[in-house]
Amino acid sequence: MTPIDPADVGGAAALSKLRALESEAIHVMREVASELERPALLFSGGKDSIVLLRLAEKAFRPGRFPFPLVHVDTGHNFDEVIEYRDRRAAELGERLIVAKVQDTIDQGRVVDGYDPSKQGTSRNQQQTQTLLDAIEEHEFDACFGGARRDEERARAKERIMSFRDDFGGWDPKNQRPELWNLYNGRLRQGENVRVFPISNWTELDVWQYIAEEELELPSIYFAHEREVLRRGGMLYAVSPFLQPQPGETVETLSVRYRTVGDLTITGAVESTATTLDQVVTEIAATRVTERGETRADDRASEAAMEDRKAQGYF
Repeated sequence: MTPIDPADVGGAAALSKLRALESEAIHVMREVASELERPALLFSGGKDSIVLLRLAEKAFRPGRFPFPLVHVDTGHNFDEVIEYRDRRAAELGERLIVAKVQDTIDQGRVVDGYDPSKQGTSRNQQQTQTLLDAIEEHEFDACFGGARRDEERARAKERIMSFRDDFGGWDPKNQRPELWNLYNGRLRQGENVRVFPISNWTELDVWQYIAEEELELPSIYFAHEREVLRRGGMLYAVSPFLQPQPGETVETLSVRYRTVGDLTITGAVESTATTLDQVVTEIAATRVTERGETRADDRASEAAMEDRKAQGYF
């Protein structure tokens, strides 16, 4: 596909590319729904999962989705995102399953990774066990996710259909070829598959699609005033889960979020963009990936994401 010139972010070339990406994603969704018995769509209320929701509407409406929506909830989310998640699922009339990390902790399945006395801690890694438990409980054989190859180098190694063993693990050296848009959905005993319909999209593609489709988003994606503190080169929202340490100063700044995760590890960016067109213009000009700029969990090591995926992460 021909790269889009940032100066033409709203032009015909962008629209043509978006429709090709949309068509591919809808094809993937329909293939999985026809080949596998119990898929699910991972829906967090973040922008990528919102795009997946729109694609599912185009793939399956006016009928009901042939799968439920699932969110692995750490309990440390932005209130605006959780409100949007619940409201949007209700508006669509689709079943929403919320798998809570707190329940997994209470059951003794994992140890809480969040320690309010220590900087940079979160429940991010505990999501893996909660997801695996939900897959087993509901017997899901496929989970649609909003991961994209441009997010992080480990994701760039992954195919659209990412097969996982009976422990949920991913082996980057053991993947099936995907030639000419042909996908092999046959599963061995105990296997399941993570499916990434927007794997070939970029962050800019996502934002352009949201603008073109006029999709509603949680308000934190647009510039707003928020109390933040600077830590490790990032701006974190002050919350019950993240308080200033000695020497840190709370500031009120105009910020927005490029990606949504736990309050404890997701940074904001300074911005005055209050409309979709303004956000698209900002994204077209940036040279830093969204996770590289705003997600502390991906800074743990060069192989942080790949290590988590090998254990069963999204």
